[in-house]
Amino acid sequence: MGITKADLFSEVQNEMAAVAKAFSHPARVAIIEHLIKANACINSDLVQELGLAQATISQHLRELKDIGIIQGTIEGSRMNYCINPDRWKQIQAQFNTLFDQFKGSCC
Repeated sequence: MGITKADLFSEVQNEMAAVAKAFSHPARVAIIEHLIKANACINSDLVQELGLAQATISQHLRELKDIGIIQGTIEGSRMNYCINPDRWKQIQAQFNTLFDQFKGSCC
């Protein structure tokens, strides 16, 4: 197991880094965009929409679910996924706070 220095940083900094890592793959950004566009819970649409294998989609969904930005509900033998609105607002506020700290140009 690798040694991390996460304890050197605040809880918020570590959380924002985890969110940024989850957003670091274009497939996960595409999944988020699709969920926003659909404005509903979806299930198997992502395989046709993104052209990736179900196993790959499931892996990306797991990454997004781990940070809480999406939530899944079981419907029969399927999982439906949608944006978690409370977590979305929390993440948005954290990044807005960071970006709002920069007030102008430097150098």
